[in-house]
Amino acid sequence: MTVQESKASQGLPKKTQSLCPDCKAIIDAEIFEENGKVIMKKECKEHGEVKDIIWSDADLYLKAERYALDGLGVDNPNTKNEKGCPLECGLCDKHFSHTALSNIDLTNRCNLKCPICFANANAAGYVYEPSYEEVVKMLELLRAERPVATLVVQFSGGEPTIYPRFIDVVKKAKELGFSQVQMATNGIKLAKEPNYAQILVAAGMHTVYLQFDGLKEENYTTTRGQPLLQTKIKAIENCRRTKPKPLSTALVPTIVKTINDDQVGPILDFAIENCDVVKGVNYQPVAFTGRISKEDREKQRFTLTDLVDRLVAHSDFLTKEDFFPVPSVAPLSYLASVISNQPKLTFTCHAHCGIATYLFIEEDGKVIPLPRFIDIEGMMSEMMSKAETWSGTGAQLAIKFGGAIKTEKGKQKSAAKAFKRYFGQYIDENKMPEGLDIPTLLSAVISDRTKTAVSDFTWKTMFVGGMHFQDLYNYDIQRVQRCAVHYATPDGRLIPFCSYNGGPTWREEVEKKFSVPLSEWRGGKIVED
Repeated sequence: MTVQESKASQGLPKKTQSLCPDCKAIIDAEIFEENGKVIMKKECKEHGEVKDIIWSDADLYLKAERYALDGLGVDNPNTKNEKGCPLECGLCDKHFSHTALSNIDLTNRCNLKCPICFANANAAGYVYEPSYEEVVKMLELLRAERPVATLVVQFSGGEPTIYPRFIDVVKKAKELGFSQVQMATNGIKLAKEPNYAQILVAAGMHTVYLQFDGLKEENYTTTRGQPLLQTKIKAIENCRRTKPKPLSTALVPTIVKTINDDQVGPILDFAIENCDVVKGVNYQPVAFTGRISKEDREKQRFTLTDLVDRLVAHSDFLTKEDFFPVPSVAPLSYLASVISNQPKLTFTCHAHCGIATYLFIEEDGKVIPLPRFIDIEGMMSEMMSKAETWSGTGAQLAIKFGGAIKTEKGKQKSAAKAFKRYFGQYIDENKMPEGLDIPTLLSAVISDRTKTAVSDFTWKTMFVGGMHFQDLYNYDIQRVQRCAVHYATPDGRLIPFCSYNGGPTWREEVEKKFSVPLSEWRGGKIVED
C-alpha cells in the first residue's frame, strides 16, 4: 500500500483547470485568497472572465487541505483517458479514488416537479428508466470494482420509490453483498404508506436520505413547488416505527442563501430532537445547474464554510475547529488495510468536497462533539504513521489486535487493549460520554473483525456535515479527478457525480441513450399515484 499526499495540495494561491460556463471548454483557473475568502477566477477567450467564491473562510480551507490524500484509484478502469479530464469519464485510468458511495438512478420520473431539480422527466422530454436486468448489471459492475469492491449503493432518481421493481433491486443489492443500501427520496411514499418503511427494512434497506429543506412550509413551496413539511414529518415517524430498530434516516437539505439558509440551525435542532431515528444531517449547498446571472449567483451562493458559520452561530456546543474534511478519516482505512493485508474502502475524495463533524447526544439531551474528547488530528496522524511503518506486517498485526483469540469477546477485549496502547493518548476518557467506548468501536473498525463496527459507531453518534457538489461556475477538474461519489450507468461506466450532473453533463448523454420520448411513455403520463 502506498500513501501519498495529494497532488492537489498546493496551498494558496494555486492553479487548476476549470470549464467555461458558456461553451464548457477546458480553461485555466486560479484559486486565491481575497478578503479572507477563497476565490476562483478563470477567463475564456470567447466568453470572458468569471469569478466565484469557493469557500468563505480561507483558514478552514487551508486546514482541510492538510488532509489531502490521493487514493489507490482503480485497477480495472472502464475507459482510458486520452482527451483529458472530464471528457472521458468511465472511471478512467487517471482517476485517483475508488467508489466510496455509488448512485444508481432508477428513473427520472417523479411525483414532484421541483424547480431546482437536475433530474426531471418533464423538463427533459423523455423518460429514463433502466430495466431490472440493466440495474442488476450496474450493481454487479460496482461489486466488480478493484482494488476495492463498492460497498455502498444509493438508489436515486427522479424518485426511486416509483420505480416498478424498487423492492426487487433493494433485495438484489443485499444479495450481492452491499453493506449499505440507501435511497434518496422525497418521502411521499414513506408518508402515504405506513408499512412501506418496514417493507424496505425487510428487503435490505439500511438508510433513507430524506430531502428536507427546512421547518417552514415556504421552504418547500419555493424549492419543491408545494407544501411538504407534514409529509416529511410523517415519513420520519414511519421510519421510527420499523422493527427491530428504526430505519436510519439522514436529513438532506439543499441550502440556498436568501431562501432557506436561516433553516440550517433549526434543522440541526430537529435532528437532535429526533436522534433515535435521525442519524445525520447532510447539508448540500446549492449547485447552479442552469444559467444564472452574476448578481443572483453572488446573492444565492452558499459555501461549506457558510454552513459552518451558521451552525456555530446557532449552537452553544459547536466551534469551527470541530469540523474536518472527508479524507481526514482515511488513516483509519489505511490502517485497516495494513492489518487485513487487503485494500479497504477509503474516503480519499478531494479535501474541499465536504466538511463534517460527529456529535454524541447524551440521554439528557446534552450534545458533545467528538473533538471534545478525541484529538482527531493527533490520532489520524499517528494512524497514518503506523500504517506506513507497519506496512507488510499484517499477519503479526492481526494477532496484536486479537486475531489469535478464539472467542469474539476475547478478540474484542484484546483489540481494544491494543488500540489503547497505540492510540489511547489521543482519547480523553474523562470527557468521553457515558456509554460511548471509542477504543472498542474503533479497534473493531481497524481490525476488520466485524461488519457492524461502523454501524455501531454511527448509532451512537450523529453525523453533521455538508457536501458541495460543483457547477460550471466553481468547477475544479482536480476535484473531479478525486471524486469518490460515482454514478453507475447502463453502458458499463462509473461517472463522478460532478461530471455527471455538471460540466460536460454526462447525465444528459446517458439518459438520452437509454430513454424513450415522454409522449410514448404510457400516453404521456409521468406521475405514478
